[in-house]
Amino acid sequence: MDVVSLTRRLVDIESISGNERAVGEFLFAHLSSLGYAATRMEVTPERFNVYACVPGRKPDVVFSTHMDTVPPFISSSEDGEHIYGRGSCDAKGIIAAQIAAAERLRREGAITPALLFVVGEERDSLGSAVANQHAPGSRFLINGEPTENYIAIASKGSLRVELTACGRMAHSAYPELGESAIDKLLDALHRLRLMELPVNPEIGPCTLNIGIIEGGEAPNVVPPFARAQLLYRLVGPSDELKRRIIETVDDRAEVTFVLEIPFVRLRTVQGVPTMVAAFTTDIPRLSNWGEPVLLGPGSIHVAHTERERVEKRQLQEAVELYCAAAKKLMAG
Repeated sequence: MDVVSLTRRLVDIESISGNERAVGEFLFAHLSSLGYAATRMEVTPERFNVYACVPGRKPDVVFSTHMDTVPPFISSSEDGEHIYGRGSCDAKGIIAAQIAAAERLRREGAITPALLFVVGEERDSLGSAVANQHAPGSRFLINGEPTENYIAIASKGSLRVELTACGRMAHSAYPELGESAIDKLLDALHRLRLMELPVNPEIGPCTLNIGIIEGGEAPNVVPPFARAQLLYRLVGPSDELKRRIIETVDDRAEVTFVLEIPFVRLRTVQGVPTMVAAFTTDIPRLSNWGEPVLLGPGSIHVAHTERERVEKRQLQEAVELYCAAAKKLMAG
């Protein structure tokens, strides 16, 4: 199987989160043509996961990653060493490598593979949450994300937090008649930035990103409303962190915990170099699909950028690694 050609075909199908239908239809047709029993697993009326298995056989190992990408759509191109375009490393090159690995294992016959490609990983992991209700009872899940073909010993979790501050509108010439929601929000954010965050000696620190700030009516109006969206990368349980966030913000703003994906430790495979994934994956939402492993070609450092790319060499190496990892997991 030509993983370079398949990667480019996948990249050239726009599949920004929420608009995965076209790439799902392509994968459903492609996997069906290869002889898999492919099914559309409905997530919403216009969105579905794709699951493909060897007809009549329960899978030993399921290869899985996501079909959706972040915006904007960037069509594919290539040079001698790289494939470029949105999703080239996150995660359409991974899809191509996983299909090639599954094909090789299926031909060899000793291990029965299956494939699961989900929607919504870049937004809310809704596809994996739905998939977890339909697990086939496989022994292992090999999830693909850009780890540069290293195997992850752990994956940081994520905690999305929304702060909402309310004030009282007034003419800016008479600020004493109003109450600035933006001032309240800025004070809360300043205190959160100074707050000491947990550190895991093996994994590293919990980190904070203030991703969105919005509010106000006009430059000459004391703002009655302001909001910020934050993301913490978790390195352990979140209960104490949540308590401290609420305590630190106090009455300056309302705190809402929008989404949480927990920190997870992962199984490794002998002979494969290891790393720590500072990003979040679908693995916590796929707990019924077997013991998880995290491994894939491409670098997370170029994912979500205008020059997203994946090395052709790493794609070929990933096929070999996926097959070797599956064999070692089953042998173990």
